[in-house]
Amino acid sequence: MSVVQTHRDGDLLFVRLDSADKANALSPAMIDEIVAVYEHDQLGDGVRAVLLSAEGKHFSAGADLAHLRSLRDAGAEENRRDSENLRRLFESVLRQPALTVAMVQGSCVAGGCGLATAHDFVVAAEDARFLYSEVKIGFVAALVATFLPLRLAGRDVREALLNPQFLGAEEALEIGLVNRVAPAGELEARGRALAEEVLANGSSTSIAATKRLLLDLVGRDLDTALGLAVEVNAAARATDDCKRGIAHVLDHKKPPVWR
Repeated sequence: MSVVQTHRDGDLLFVRLDSADKANALSPAMIDEIVAVYEHDQLGDGVRAVLLSAEGKHFSAGADLAHLRSLRDAGAEENRRDSENLRRLFESVLRQPALTVAMVQGSCVAGGCGLATAHDFVVAAEDARFLYSEVKIGFVAALVATFLPLRLAGRDVREALLNPQFLGAEEALEIGLVNRVAPAGELEARGRALAEEVLANGSSTSIAATKRLLLDLVGRDLDTALGLAVEVNAAARATDDCKRGIAHVLDHKKPPVWR
């Protein structure tokens, strides 16, 4: 890969956007490389968490300007293909069974903001700024709108998408857009520490199943949602991790350490 770098450390996979000269803009090449990493069943290969960071001053400036220019006169089919690529980008992150953590510094804009906030957890450096800027250029943050309600209340979704203003790290923390704020020099250490805390406290099998359930419940009526929850609840009881967890509680009066 040319604009996305990866390295593995035990059960952690570190992914880095590596196009700092273009503020890590989401070019078609970068999208393809991110998707290649996240569409892969990392958990099946023993990776329990994927941690995304970015080279340079900014996390991501959003869409690549050269690509936007090419789309200005695009036809319906080309626009559709490009939208499907964005769907693959966000869906690959949302559906990744391993835990996902985004570590954000500097500006995090439009599609780049969507990429970060599609992760399970977002750790923001103190200098991070978040903006869904789509309406400012006559665009619609349509794909982001499908999963943003998993993070924000309805009032804040509307504020973020209809009246977009840069949100500093502390403001983003206050409304739930990010999970932690860290000094810039400690960003990756804090992201790793968060991942290790979650992995120690929970079964990766259970984490993956819970992630799927939270996505699949969105927009369901109560009866359908409860029916789906029953199926997931029953299936969880048959997993090796659940049997181990119950046995450990019965034997030791406390849950196991999972990592």
